Amino acid sequence: MRKQKGFSLIELLIVVAIILIIAAIAIPNLLRARIAANESSAVSSVRTMNTAQVTFQSTYPTVGYASTIAALGPSASTGCTTPASSNACLVDWVVSQASTAGKAKSGYYFGDTPGAALNGIIPGYTLDGIPASVNQTGVRGFCSNEDAVIRFTAVGSAMSGGSAACAAYTALQ
Repeated sequence: MRKQKGFSLIELLIVVAIILIIAAIAIPNLLRARIAANESSAVSSVRTMNTAQVTFQSTYPTVGYASTIAALGPSASTGCTTPASSNACLVDWVVSQASTAGKAKSGYYFGDTPGAALNGIIPGYTLDGIPASVNQTGVRGFCSNEDAVIRFTAVGSAMSGGSAACAAYTALQ
């Protein structure tokens, strides 16, 4: 009788089936881990922007809070050589530019809704973080205002719409 060399077709099919079963178990867990990491990064970015807003308001009391996230970051042309109320250099470039399509930071876009100006001074703000692609980069939207409490909504498909809408969201524990 001749000795066989290699694997039979059945043995190869069994190995492929086992690999597919393991992949079917592992891939959703990896995707959930990536979503959790993106959400954690978004919360951290909102915290950083809250701190930057307070610093901005203290540094530029005649302006109040920043009206845009870009105003909290560096200038596109000069960087952080001369901070001003138009580019305060309080957050990094990636965060300050993550408010437009195509420039998400860790799968999230960020927005800043300023309060209505009183005598030329902006007395409040609402920060928002929404997933760039819901159910792929994140499943929750985050917001915070001048009270610095970070809140979330189950599906972050739109910006909060201001301080009152943000206050209605669930506070992050």
